[in-house]
Amino acid sequence: MTASPRTQPAALLLDTQCALGEGATWCASTGRFYWTDIEGACLWRYDPSDGDTTQWRMPERLATFALCADPRYLLLGLATHLAFFDLTTGKTRPIVDVEPGMNTRVNDGRCDRQGRFVFGTKDEGSPLQAVGGFYRLNHDLSLERLPLPAPAISNSIAFSPDGATMYYCDSPTREIRACDYRADGSVANDRLFTTLTDATGEPDGSTVDRDGGLWNAQWGGRRVVRYGPDGVETERVDVPTAQPSCVALGGASQGPTDGRAQLDTLYVTSARIGLDAAALANDAGAGGVFVARVERAGLPEAVFQGAPA
Repeated sequence: MTASPRTQPAALLLDTQCALGEGATWCASTGRFYWTDIEGACLWRYDPSDGDTTQWRMPERLATFALCADPRYLLLGLATHLAFFDLTTGKTRPIVDVEPGMNTRVNDGRCDRQGRFVFGTKDEGSPLQAVGGFYRLNHDLSLERLPLPAPAISNSIAFSPDGATMYYCDSPTREIRACDYRADGSVANDRLFTTLTDATGEPDGSTVDRDGGLWNAQWGGRRVVRYGPDGVETERVDVPTAQPSCVALGGASQGPTDGRAQLDTLYVTSARIGLDAAALANDAGAGGVFVARVERAGLPEAVFQGAPA
């Protein structure tokens, strides 16, 4: 008999009431957690050492971002373009427009193990159509489109610990896909990784742990699910809000370690957008950040190796 997946609850950490919390990112070098409120056009940072939160207003909706090798900067995936953000001055430096002239915006993104930023876009029309794309910003700040199927809503971008597998999805399909991802940047062997089996929920943001498991926030499903490298569910975290959106593994070391941070606290962002007054009355934490201690350890977030000219 196959053992049932382990299940545990998450608890509300920060009642930030973000319209569309996303982009969960743990900075291992500073011990801080970053995320974005896309519709609020706001970057957030939380320091668990003292409970302090910081906010920066963005020039337009901030969909995704990445830590940089130069710790003064973040790489921003704004709605219409990529830019560097100087954390000390609060100023942005545009890099390149994304899908100009199209009714799309930047959506999910993560750095690959070589420090290049891989991201996707989403359709802003109604009804949704699969007209977006997946892209990579290289170290020299050149932008290229990856030969992957066009998504309506790109999500779940993550990389295996060795960097040889890329995960991604088009959320409305309720499938997470994988492809071979080579050090030279080429992709091959695009394939189905897993299909959501619950009656509700769509795959949203993901992260990968040290054992190669993929943790996926499932929008509309009140859960985060961990899949082993074979695509089989091994664990889940029940999140007490309707729209968990993205995940990161972070947190300080607890007790004896091998010299590396444990990164065994699961951070989960969430959203209020699309919930009516009745739904919000029964979902007091919507738009907040939730946490759960898990039995798996994460990996330090890969950082973008390019720099402002």
